[in-house]
Amino acid sequence: MLRIAIPSTTLSAKVFEQDTLPTPPNGTETEVNGELILLFEDEEEAVAYLDKLEDYSTELDNKSPEKPIINALVSAINNDEFVQAYLR
Repeated sequence: MLRIAIPSTTLSAKVFEQDTLPTPPNGTETEVNGELILLFEDEEEAVAYLDKLEDYSTELDNKSPEKPIINALVSAINNDEFVQAYLR
């Protein structure tokens, strides 16, 4: 199981309920400190989800309230050391 933390206490699992964002395949968890954790089976699944987010992002207007949320998710996945190793 691959767990990727989103380094923001302002994001919670509720963003997937409130907005039309694609949900991670294995869902999410919330740490005690409030960090949102994205759950994936492996790096391949995380990269597939990353592609899905990037495709979704291109359909949005730059002023969309979802844009900064997607940017935070994409950044966290891209910066994960296991995802980086997988992409090499």
